[in-house]
Formats: sequence, C-alpha cells, structure tokens
Amino acid sequence: MSTSPQPEPKDRPARLGVGVVGAGRVGPALAAALQLAGHRPVAVSGVSDASRRRAALLLPDVPLMSPAQVLERSDLVLLTVPDDTLPGLVEGLAETGAVRPGQLLVHTSGRYGARVLDPALRAGALPLALHPAMTFTGTPVDVQRLAGCSFGVTAPEELRLAAEALVIEMGGEPEWISEESRPLYHAALALGANHLVTLVAESMDLLRAAGVEAPDRMLGPLLGAALDNALRSGDAALTGPVARGDAGTVAAHVAELRKHAPQTVAGYLAMARATADRALAHGLLKPELAEDLLGVLADGAALPDDGSDR
Repeated sequence: MSTSPQPEPKDRPARLGVGVVGAGRVGPALAAALQLAGHRPVAVSGVSDASRRRAALLLPDVPLMSPAQVLERSDLVLLTVPDDTLPGLVEGLAETGAVRPGQLLVHTSGRYGARVLDPALRAGALPLALHPAMTFTGTPVDVQRLAGCSFGVTAPEELRLAAEALVIEMGGEPEWISEESRPLYHAALALGANHLVTLVAESMDLLRAAGVEAPDRMLGPLLGAALDNALRSGDAALTGPVARGDAGTVAAHVAELRKHAPQTVAGYLAMARATADRALAHGLLKPELAEDLLGVLADGAALPDDGSDR
C-alpha cells in the first residue's frame, strides 16, 4: 500500500465548476461541501440581503451573478430554489438558451423527481434530483451535518451512478427514490421533521405557561430518549396516557389546553387519535380501555375551540 501523502482537496485539480442558483440555506452549503471534495464554486445568484450574506459566509470570493450568468460559467448547477419556483425557473432557463448541452443540472427539491427538469433535458442538460434529508441553518455547521446525511436521489438510470457519486463526495448517503414516489417520500420527511419542530415549540410554550423556567433543559433528555426509542423500536416505543388508555388524564389535558392554549387543542386531539390507533394495532392499548379514550377524544373535538363552555 502506498504511504505517499495525498494532496489536500484545495491542491487537487478542480474537476467541475459549480454554480448555485438560489442562495438560500441549502445551495451554498452543498457547494461548500463539493468544494471540500475538490470541485470549484464559480458563481452564485441571490436576490435578498440574507442570501447574499449566506453566500459570502459559505462561499467567500465567489462572485454574485444572474442565474443566466451562473449557468454560463458552470459545469454543475445547483438549483436550490423553493419548490413552487422550480418549474418556472427551469422552463425560463431552457427557453432563453441558458442551458448548455452536457451540463449537470441538479435540483434539491424533495417534492420533485427528475421530470421537472425535462425542459433542460431537451436542451441537452443532464438532470439530477438530489434532496438532502436535513434541516439547514444557513451557517457553516450545515456542511458538517452533511456527513452521513441521507439524500433522496432520482435521476435517469444512465445517470444514477453519477448522482450517487456526487452525494458521496458531499459526505452523504444516497437513497434511491423512484420518480412516482417523490411526493410520498417528501410528505414523510415533512411529517417527521417539520411537524416535530411545531410540537416541540408548542410544548415549550406550555411548559413556560406552567412556570417552568428552562423548558428546553427539561425537554432535551426526554425528547432525545423518545426519538432514540422510536427510531430503534417503532410503535413499541409508545408510552404515555393515550397508549395506556388513561381516559381521565387525557380529558384533563384537553380541558387544560382548552383553557390556556385553545389553539393547540386540535393538534393534540389529532395526534392522540393517531397514537391510539397505532397503540391499538400494536397491542399496547387494551380494547376495553380504548372505548372510553376514544369517547373523550370525540367529545373534545365536538367542543368549540374558543374556550367557551357548552
């Protein structure tokens, strides 16, 4: 085995010129990760002051340009724009002749597969959908978090190896998602990650209202253990009054929430019903206890959400 020292990434010959269209939280982080792998960021586009600051922080000395100029300079283009903006952007770039034959065009939308890039494909581009299953902050910590991060990968079969290689170069783990499964895949991630933030934030608000001075410190160990247990054991990790069938406790919860935080009642009831269904199916909730529990949840849903009595 050779013991010769390997060149640092910055000393390797640049392989691809990387451009970013849309300097939100994702694009600059992915470009910075590709730079660590030996590629060369060459241009970035951003409109808002915040996007320009992110680009300057994560991609210093990379010039800010228009989207058309980014494509003109780049071998690999990261289209990191909001989902609803992506189809129109792709069509516009293709119609104006900005897309070059042989150019790698990568979008990071979880919702779409590769077909949204069909206008660019007809112009000769090579379409890839690479969605990092990660939440981004717009700071350098994002680049570190890509290590071991799963990416939902969708591409024409002949480009599959190239797509997976790019993910690996960014430190990620490629997970193949078929074109037709992209919306379901994205819904699953949103359900878990986005709604988790809402649940945690509401929980902290309620703890503050109950007089807890450091709700984050109280919730941290509990939620960390719950997440670990859920990932390891799935439904077998369910605990709490719903899984136990403690209808009286759940009724007390609903009454207190209706009094102090009526805006949280609908979410509590919906999650409690879903938890009861899963606990029943897994054999954790006894059927004889489920009837009273489901009655409480039905009664809670029938009451008005404005805190008034019926």
